[in-house]
This record gives sequence, C-alpha cells and structure tokens, in this order.
Amino acid sequence: MNAIEVRELVKDYGSFRAVKGISFDVREGEVFGLIGPNGAGKTTTLRIIATLLRISSGSVQVFGNDLRREPHEVRKILSYLPEDAGAYKNLTGREYLQFIADFFASGRAADEIVKKGIEIASLSDRIDDKVDTYSKGMTRRLLVSRALMTEPKLTILDELTSGLDVINAQEIRKTVKSISEKGTTVLLSSHNMLEVELMCDRIALINDGRIVELGTPAELKGKHNASNIEEVFTKVVTA
Repeated sequence: MNAIEVRELVKDYGSFRAVKGISFDVREGEVFGLIGPNGAGKTTTLRIIATLLRISSGSVQVFGNDLRREPHEVRKILSYLPEDAGAYKNLTGREYLQFIADFFASGRAADEIVKKGIEIASLSDRIDDKVDTYSKGMTRRLLVSRALMTEPKLTILDELTSGLDVINAQEIRKTVKSISEKGTTVLLSSHNMLEVELMCDRIALINDGRIVELGTPAELKGKHNASNIEEVFTKVVTA
C-alpha cells in the first residue's frame, strides 16, 4: 500500500498556478524527499497533503483516505512540522509536550506520549526549563519530538534542520531516520542536499510547479553523471 498517492495535482492562487498537475507516490515506510528551488511549489504541495490548503484539481490519497472527502481521517494519522513552527515560550518543554499530548489522549496514555516525546527531544534537565530559554537547536528538537511522539503513520517535515548547527542537525536526522525505520512514513523537504541524500530513499525534484525528476539518489546521480544530489539539482534546474 502506498502511503501517499498524488494524481494530477493542481493548486491555483487566483490567476497564478503554483502546482501544475504533478503526480507521485510515496511508499509506506520510506523517507521521500520533495526538493526544488524557492517558489517551485514544494511547500504548497506539503501544505495540501497536510490538509492546510484546498486542492484546485486532481486528487490526493493518504493511506487510502481521499484528501477532499476525508480530511478529518487524514489529520488523525499525520503530523506536520513547518519550517517556521514555534512553541509556546512561557511553557517548559515538558509542559509543551503535555499540552500537545492532551489533544491525542488522556491519563496514562497521554503520559506515555509525553515520555516518548521527552526521549526523542533528548534535552536532559533542560526539558523543565521554559522554552524561551532554549537555543534554536533545542527548540527545533522539541518541535521534532512533538511531531514524532504520537507515532503518526505519516510525518511531513519542511526544512527539517534549517538554521541549525552541524551537531544539532545530525542528531535530528538520526532521530527521524530511527522513527522511519520503525514504520513511520516521512515526507521531507529541504534545501540541504547532503541531508536529502543521506536521509531519503527516493527523491522527487519539483521545478516551476512540475515534477522534473524522480528516483533514488543513486539512480539520479547515475542518470546525470553527478557525484552528489546537489549536482543533480543544479543540472536539472538550470537546464
């Protein structure tokens, strides 16, 4: 079963067509990268799959649920972490995770979700400090834990490690990869081509609202005689 099936997806903003009839599948349990230059339509596509934007035409299925007819069912099984996400600064890290967990469960079940979130965040004693004392990297780790602690069937991550130092970025990648190995499907967007190559089982490259390449990192590098995905990206986008 595919986790996501996108067919001839179109998104219009008035007279501007941001997504121009794209189609792709994401297999259950894989890490799938959607990459492209600024304004290519990747974040719009992610927001549509996350049920935050309406489809202009075409279709999207998420684990067999039609996005148009069953958005509430889709929301039950996914989590979405946008690039500009923030946490409530007046709460401690633990209180923030508890606040989120209470939307999904109660009592002991909610406590187990929080326990998992604390483990994923790996903030040690700082979990009981207020979020407004956190560095950018610590905040992002908290937000990633929020996205993953409920064990969603699908998690959508936009610019996962944007602005983070090497150590924090590496830790977050390891966490996401570990979760994917346990069965969560990951749809990832990033401008960091090393990150994409390291993490993704397959990649779709979107440019000017259209999918222009799709395959495994090895397939794309071989096709374009490139040593890395950054070279593939440059060759395709500037062709």
